[in-house]
Amino acid sequence: MTGTQGTARPATGRTVARRTVVAAAGAVGLGAALVACGSDDSPEAAAGKPADNGGADNGGADDGANGDSGADGQGEVLARTADIPEGGGKVFEAQGVVVTQPAAGQFKAFSSECTHSGCTVGNISNGTITCPCHGSQFDASDGSVKKGPATRPLGAASISVEGDEIKLA
Repeated sequence: MTGTQGTARPATGRTVARRTVVAAAGAVGLGAALVACGSDDSPEAAAGKPADNGGADNGGADDGANGDSGADGQGEVLARTADIPEGGGKVFEAQGVVVTQPAAGQFKAFSSECTHSGCTVGNISNGTITCPCHGSQFDASDGSVKKGPATRPLGAASISVEGDEIKLA
């Protein structure tokens, strides 16, 4: 150490400022986070196939024909159809999804994370999903924004309905 506060003198004799060390450590941490977020450990990626889009092309509904069951939470029973009220829904916080029943017998699923600031959405009634943090409202039938401050819709999630069971697909 030298007599100058905030600097260190490595064995090479060069002076390194504290902010340089902190910036380098932050860059390493950010790089690790980006690598972790960008990994795709799906069987499709390992086989060189394009990844499943999670049912986004069918409004979040999934006919269950993809044969997935049990792996990575897929096939997990979330609820019984009777648990999801018509015009309402239920948030499954641990799974990060909200399941709605916009019309009798029609079940939809979306990310439970509000696109405004990342809060978990709360109340679902009268066809509207409401975020308790800042009051954003989303349409329970397609996840679109009904009222801001959110400007982007909720992301579609993939579920299947088999008999009276609603499952992650």
